[in-house]
Amino acid sequence: MIRILLYTAFYIFSTVFLNAQTVTIAIDAASGSKPVSPYIYGRNNSLSDNSSKPLSASQWQLLRDAGVTFFRECGGNNSTKYNWRRKLSSHPDWYNNVYGHNWDFAAKSLQQNISSAQGNWSFQLIGKVAKSTSVNFNDWGYNGSQWWSGVNQNLAGGGIVNPAGGNKALKDGDPSLYTEDWPADSTVKILDNWYGSKGIGIDSTKTRYWGMDNEPEIWNGTHDDVMPVQIDAEVFMQRYFEVAKKARAKFPGIKLCGPVPANEWQWYNWKNDAITYNGKKYVWLEYFILRIGEEQKATGIKLLDVLDIHFYPGETKTEDVVQLHRVYFDPNYVYPGANGVHRIGGGWNTSINKEYILLRCKTWLEQYIGKDHGVSFAVSETGINDNIKDANIVANWYASTLGEFAKQGVDFFTPWSWKNGMYEVLHLFSRYGQENYIAATSTDENYVSAYPMINTNSDSMTIFLINRHVSETKSILVDIKNFIIRNEAITMYTLSKLPANETFVSHTVNALKSKTIEKPVYNVAVQLEPMSVNAIVLRAATSSAEIKPAGTGLNLYPNPSIGKVNIEFSSDRNCKVDIDIFNSSGERIKSILKYNSFVGKNNIETDLTGNVSGLYWISLKTDKTVEKRKFIIENQ
Repeated sequence: MIRILLYTAFYIFSTVFLNAQTVTIAIDAASGSKPVSPYIYGRNNSLSDNSSKPLSASQWQLLRDAGVTFFRECGGNNSTKYNWRRKLSSHPDWYNNVYGHNWDFAAKSLQQNISSAQGNWSFQLIGKVAKSTSVNFNDWGYNGSQWWSGVNQNLAGGGIVNPAGGNKALKDGDPSLYTEDWPADSTVKILDNWYGSKGIGIDSTKTRYWGMDNEPEIWNGTHDDVMPVQIDAEVFMQRYFEVAKKARAKFPGIKLCGPVPANEWQWYNWKNDAITYNGKKYVWLEYFILRIGEEQKATGIKLLDVLDIHFYPGETKTEDVVQLHRVYFDPNYVYPGANGVHRIGGGWNTSINKEYILLRCKTWLEQYIGKDHGVSFAVSETGINDNIKDANIVANWYASTLGEFAKQGVDFFTPWSWKNGMYEVLHLFSRYGQENYIAATSTDENYVSAYPMINTNSDSMTIFLINRHVSETKSILVDIKNFIIRNEAITMYTLSKLPANETFVSHTVNALKSKTIEKPVYNVAVQLEPMSVNAIVLRAATSSAEIKPAGTGLNLYPNPSIGKVNIEFSSDRNCKVDIDIFNSSGERIKSILKYNSFVGKNNIETDLTGNVSGLYWISLKTDKTVEKRKFIIENQ
């Protein structure tokens, strides 16, 4: 049996030396864990709602291989005037023309093909829905159905096109010709149609998330044909309450998701201003939460399960894009795109430039509803600037956001736009992520973050590591406490240097690289390529033989050394010993012994003169155990 003796002074010295050279990640597996929602691995508009054009078997397989677990299929703005009876919707971004959409078919298809996933659709609160395709604007006859600046003109219902483009038609169409009234009772009866005893057989436990319409703060722009003047915030709240109460009465187990605001400005503004209520001004999301709390207290009915927002940042600089994950919860991050946040307090204060919008909402929820409010968070639409084509930037942003949402317990996450690099990240996280998140700290959080996850049995850990620096390789030391790593090689998976084209084809055909890392006992040393997303998968020791050192002594001297190191060790039985030296990146630089037989006390000198100053590891293996410890080389 062999035991390694380390001195406290050496440990303190080596730690100080190391911190000056590397980024240290500290993880304590016993510090407490919290569940990671399986639904942060989501997408928008992935399914077909056209029964004549179903997804192919290969398309379904792609979604399975990528690990998509949550499908938001309402169609965004196209959901606001969706008529589930007629299976029609009016498209506000395409002349208000009416087209067929069969949510029943989409929900059934999901249930049949990926039964473990959740589907997300929405209720209509605007009061009007599509009823007929007979008065559509003939966009094919006009320009072959090509996009141009006039696609937002209100031309369905007999409008006259303005050939100069822009949003204003020469004559607006008549919405009464293609829409009909849609009260709260009509919108919630889709629940009977799906889940009721005489319904079509949709599983309510797999489609329980229902959006409370979509981006209501800007209806006077997106749906100006039926709402040319924006309603007051309180009028909207009354519509919300009516639908929420009726939906909850029908199927108490559904999750109501609101208010689904459009972007950063609308997080804080309604009609481009704060809202006056009982003599005080409130920003929009604060007012929404306040009124939810008041109505819940008055009625005893829970009216909000998930606070859901949209976010469409305009940043194009790489150094800004890769920090966008910090907008949601980081109270110290100064966001360069901050604008609506200036409205906090009801006035206009440009010195307020830290968003942390979901953290703010958490505070408001506790203030107006209570600490046991039971409301989670979601981001059901987001996307970075269309001009960003570099898949490595995209992957870095998306991975950072997934990591942050796992850390914060976000309920679901469904980016609206989908760029090259995202399937690769989704596959990496969904395949190797674990059920619970444990805390981690980084000595260089701006560039390097760690997002560790551990399984329910606490015997498997995945550490996602992200290097956001555009040009520097980062040397990383991961210091793990209260998790004894199994004596086996470690695999690190890496996404880096992604090409412009889509690289993800399947679980086995993709851009994910892997390499084996020699395992130190208490620390893992790796190097992260610039703009890379990485995952290290660890397994815990499961027997006392793997955990306990086996021996009566090992000593390294001098330590620190200028090159020559004496290795003393002893064994109380005849065993084969293998000794190797590794640098701080985990690369073997010298093999000293290869399973030579030893018994009793032994002394071996090795000469490392010529190696650069820094931290090194000695690895001593026997047929039963592996032990690794640190030492320092200081060249004069």
